[in-house]
Amino acid sequence: MKQDAMDLSRHWNSVYASRDEARLTWFEDMPEMSLALVRQHLPPHGALIDVGGGASRLVDLVLDEEPGAISVLDLSAEALAITQARLGARASQVDFIVADLCAWTPDRTYDVWHDRAVFHFLTDPDDQQRYLDRLDKSLRPGGVAVIATFDLTGPDRCSNLPVQRYSPETLAAKMERLIPGRLVPVHALRHAHQTPGGHIQNLQISVFRKLETHS
Repeated sequence: MKQDAMDLSRHWNSVYASRDEARLTWFEDMPEMSLALVRQHLPPHGALIDVGGGASRLVDLVLDEEPGAISVLDLSAEALAITQARLGARASQVDFIVADLCAWTPDRTYDVWHDRAVFHFLTDPDDQQRYLDRLDKSLRPGGVAVIATFDLTGPDRCSNLPVQRYSPETLAAKMERLIPGRLVPVHALRHAHQTPGGHIQNLQISVFRKLETHS
């Protein structure tokens, strides 16, 4: 059964409020893969949005790169509060957005859209369409989207919620079907994430570039 945004907000707030951040399966003390891709694709003083960024430490590291603007969007206010507390005074340099991504209205454009693990939670086709519509609206022409999901050998659930697994090819095909002519695959790689408990979760990370013009 599809959960509404309020149910999901309560779910994720409970997850972050009830467990130490470093014990969550997706925790990364140093998000090296994400940082490397942001460094590769974010232009000097460019704008980045980290969707589902929650308590991720990516924002800390990107701030050191002196971006033009950085936004972190998450459904969980609890997760964003962890990041704000960790950043201290530097939190004022970040636009924190508590929102359901599928109902969010972008008010600016970005050079890089980074999503480590939101899209694979969207198992409903309508939500997938809404996500991609927001991506299309908020990513500038020529901008880059970095989207990580569990790959075809990864878990089929995370945090007691079902996920949809992808290969780079099936993800690219879905992008083309839902927002045809908008994004072109640039490259993809695979990443074996080790959870704090020592388990391996296999992810694919796909990089897309938004076409300068489209019909």
